[in-house]
This record gives sequence, C-alpha cells and structure tokens, in this order.
Amino acid sequence: MTRLATAWLVYRVTDSAFLLGAVSFAGQVPSFFIPPLAGVWVDRWDRHKVLVVTQVLAMLQSLAMAALALSGNINIPWIMALALFQGIVTSIEIPTRQSFVVMMIDDRRDLGNAIALNSSSFSVARLVGPALAGGLVVVVGEGYCFLIDGLSYIGVIAGLLAMRLPKEARPPSTKHVWSELTEGWRYVAGSRPIRTILIFLALIGVLGSPYSVLTPMIAGQMLSGDAHTLGFLMAASGVGALTSAVRLVMRRTVEGLVQLIAIAVATFGVGCVWLGVSHVLWLSMLLMAITGYGLMNQIVGSNTMVQTLVEDDKRGRVMSFYTIALLGSAPIGSLLSGSLAARIGVQATLVVSGMASVAAALWFWRQLPMIREAIRPRYAELGIVRDA
Repeated sequence: MTRLATAWLVYRVTDSAFLLGAVSFAGQVPSFFIPPLAGVWVDRWDRHKVLVVTQVLAMLQSLAMAALALSGNINIPWIMALALFQGIVTSIEIPTRQSFVVMMIDDRRDLGNAIALNSSSFSVARLVGPALAGGLVVVVGEGYCFLIDGLSYIGVIAGLLAMRLPKEARPPSTKHVWSELTEGWRYVAGSRPIRTILIFLALIGVLGSPYSVLTPMIAGQMLSGDAHTLGFLMAASGVGALTSAVRLVMRRTVEGLVQLIAIAVATFGVGCVWLGVSHVLWLSMLLMAITGYGLMNQIVGSNTMVQTLVEDDKRGRVMSFYTIALLGSAPIGSLLSGSLAARIGVQATLVVSGMASVAAALWFWRQLPMIREAIRPRYAELGIVRDA
C-alpha cells in the first residue's frame, strides 16, 4: 500500500518521470553501500533482536510519512529523506531476514519450499495491498495508506517477540570487520554459481527497473487512468508473482532451477516489450501478471540457489551481497529509467528495457553448463540431489 501511495503521490504532485526515479533512487541507494557491513554484523549479532529493532524503525518511518501527509506538510524533500531512512533500515533488515529463514527450518531440503512460502506471502500482500491502496488514495488520500502501514508493524513486532527460538551459539569473532568483509567477498567471487547468479540478478535489477519505477506513468499516461488503474496494474503483477511463488512451493527438488531462472527472465523481458506498446487496460494487466511471474521466479530461484549453496558461517555476508544484487543495483536503474523516459518516452523505455532483459537471459543461458558442473559436488555433499 505504501509503495503505491508514495509513487502516486510523487506522480500527482510533480508529473515527472525523473522525480519518480529520483525518489526511488533515494530509497534504494543505501542498499548499495550498507549490506556488506550489515552482513558482517548479521554473522555476529542475534538476528532475532536485529529484526525487532528494524521493524520498530520502519514503523516510525511510516508513521512520520502519515503525519506529514495528513497534516498537509508533505513535499518531495521530505519524501526523499524518509525514503532514504527506510532504505537504510531495509538494507540491514533484508540480509538479516534472509539469514533468519534458515533458523526456522530443521531440514535443509525444505529450504526451497520455505523461501517460496515466504515469497508467496509477500506476493499476497502485493496482490491485496495495491488494490486497497488504489481505492483509499482516491477516497481519503495517500496519508491513510501510510498510517495503516505504520500501525500494521505492531502485529509484526508482536509476532517476532512471540517467537521462541534456540539461542544462536556463536563464538565471539576476533577478526576485524574489514577482514570478515573481505573474506565474504572472496567467498562470493570464488564460487562460480553464486557469483554468476548474483551478477545476473544485479543486471536485471538495472535493466528491468522501468517496469517498477514507471508503473504510475503507465497508468496515468499510456492508459489515461488514475490511482485505481495503478492499483489494478500492481494487483495484476501480484497475481503473477503469487502464481510463480506457489509453483515454486510445489517443487520437490532444486533440479532444473537454474534453467528456470533464465527462462523466467526471458519471459519478463518479452512481457516488458509488449507492455511498452499496450494502451488497453486488460492487456496491460495481463502483461503485468506475466512480468510479475517472471520476476518472482528469478528472485525466489536465485535466493533458493544461493541459500542452499552457501556455508552457514558465511550466510549473513553472502546474503548481504545478495541484497546488493537485488536492491543495490536498483538505484542505478531508477535514475536511468527516469532519465531515459524523460528523453525518449515511457513506451520506448519499456521496450528497450525488455529487449535488454532478454539479451541478459541469453547470456545467463550460455553459463548454465558451467554452473551445473560447479553445483553438482556441493549438492551431492548436502545430500539434496544426486545431480544438479
């Protein structure tokens, strides 16, 4: 709800593709710098407590947005400042949460299903939230979306505090933070499968960003709609993402997952190209569902592969680099999207984005034989599959 309300607020106030990209950049740029350090801390700290603190901070950010919007004092500098603050919190929270998932399962063979279930709950939120926000924004304005978001963290925090988990037994580290950070980087760089998957994830983070950044302009300019239209588009994307997540939950093995990632990104790219030429709401909604399906397949598949391959004592650091690949690349893409759309238009930007994503998928496809060869010994060691 908050993401839609923020995007629509910026679009309504400025009617600027560049400022849409700039606000998105402010919220995402911390994810480029902070996660490596956060990853070192995650491998040292109690992840449960860190999650509680990050949720409290996120709640305060949403309530501040609500107070400013409802009082009529909201403006672009405030939006950008609070987006930056939320970005800092998120860049610590995501590697912590991704590492925390593993603590809640007993059998590593269930990891892929656990990650997919986590993603499916997120997809349900993406399905319901935008549809609700689209109506609320029209009726009562963006401020109440921020207020509901802020109050919802009370339930999140209560849920975290109710958890009873085994205490993490970690010997105190005697290494310097920089030494541990360097160790994590060398581990990622030295693992061909993890390195290639993260590079591919980062590429799509840049090349595919117009799909998420420019959605308000697709609704407002290409479809001549309003916040309701934006809500329908975002909900359609959520349907696609949920379908993808459910399909991944039903998988009983990680076999074939790497090639599924390549096919999913190619599907996303083709959907973006057609989205750039559609002026019909129902067709655009169908294409948003297709692109949401492809994007979720890549994100969940990449997460599952990395989480399965990484050694436990380096999980926090490796997931911090996953966070950079997933979110840290987005600020670059956001600025490029806004700038490119301001020059050549929203339609042409979406077409270019889609074609570039297909090209990236073809590059990844060519890496598959080498990735499979490198994965096979690790999966055999874990006893997950006989052949990757």
